[in-house]
Amino acid sequence: MRDLSIYIHIPFCVRKCLYCDFLSFAMPAWQEEAMAFDREWPGEGLSYTEIGEAGCGREKEIENVIRYGSLLKKEIIAQAEKYRDHQVISIFWGGGTPSLLGTGMVQELMGVIHRYYAVIPEAEVTMEANPGTVTAQKLRGYITAGINRLSIGLQSTFDQELKRIGRIHDYRTFLETYRLAREAGFHNINIDLMAALPGQSVASYAETLHRVTKLTPEHISAYSLILEEGTPLYERQEEYQFPDEEEEREMYLLTEQSLAACGYRRYEISNYARKGYECRHNKVYWQRGDYIGFGLGAASMVGNVRWSNPSQFGEYETYVISQEQKEKTALCQKTETEGGEALPVQILTRQEQMEEFMFLGLRMMCGVSREMFYKLYGQRIEKVYGTILDKLYAQKLLVCENDVIRLTPKGIDVSNYVMAQFLF
Repeated sequence: MRDLSIYIHIPFCVRKCLYCDFLSFAMPAWQEEAMAFDREWPGEGLSYTEIGEAGCGREKEIENVIRYGSLLKKEIIAQAEKYRDHQVISIFWGGGTPSLLGTGMVQELMGVIHRYYAVIPEAEVTMEANPGTVTAQKLRGYITAGINRLSIGLQSTFDQELKRIGRIHDYRTFLETYRLAREAGFHNINIDLMAALPGQSVASYAETLHRVTKLTPEHISAYSLILEEGTPLYERQEEYQFPDEEEEREMYLLTEQSLAACGYRRYEISNYARKGYECRHNKVYWQRGDYIGFGLGAASMVGNVRWSNPSQFGEYETYVISQEQKEKTALCQKTETEGGEALPVQILTRQEQMEEFMFLGLRMMCGVSREMFYKLYGQRIEKVYGTILDKLYAQKLLVCENDVIRLTPKGIDVSNYVMAQFLF
């Protein structure tokens, strides 16, 4: 059977962070409801208990979450027939803030996935969580549902830095969330960190690294802030003092030095893990494995065919209903069937496949295999990229050892430049 990974997009947030350009939207009333009652999902025909009266204008938000959960269930079931020859090796709940969901919806959807897909017993199942959006009861419920990996978005241990980027929590709230997760039984936890934040210093970033490593999470993701056009932080950047290039570079170098000293191995440009805890799901993306995304705007790639779900709720609902009604069996169809909806797809050319093999694979410290390149594309890698490789070898940005081409430490520092060389 072929391996398959599943991504589930939950677009709901308490509040969008000032730097966020992801497909998500704020639903603060749902946060209050979920935290107050650990609300179960009263799904269609399901035996879930509705707890409490939803007052204070919360009804519409709750209705939207329930409606979205029903659409996810329908989409998951409608797609299942196409993947009977696949085994699911990882599931990732991303967003948005998936940890806003009560245990009922998570348990129901996980049950549907296990009922309709061949999920291997040792599958990695990750849920992203924001500090302050979970309770001990919810965390235990997630584990019961099969979630075995938690990814907590911390970003910084300094409250003023968190406030400047619009996070909903403070450091103390994160510590409480982390404690609850450990007590609930999570033995695989990732912590997200960010460098180059407004008002951040090298010293404060170093202290954040120190505090986080003392907690001994199994995995740490450390990214530099990118100001995305259209976000509030981009529009208001002149109001803030950002670290300069030299300071940002110091933070970058400090990340690997500090984490390596504490037993974290860098396995991808921005990801570090203790032995045995690399993120299996993300490696599928970097190694061009098959994955399917469920939910609003979710992306998929199977067999070198890439597509994305509609990003508008109404269009997504129409698409899901058409899937359910037509019971499509083809992976993707370019032409619309009568009364149905089809998604635009991109069938990757051999050239595009080779480009992705290089610029995604080189993100990982293990590099890319010359033998695998030949096996996949029937050409020696030197025949396709010989001139580029020779240049990057000469610049000491790449090295070839034992059939593997990988970034050098110098190449990691300028990885964006290296990757760009493989795009024709």
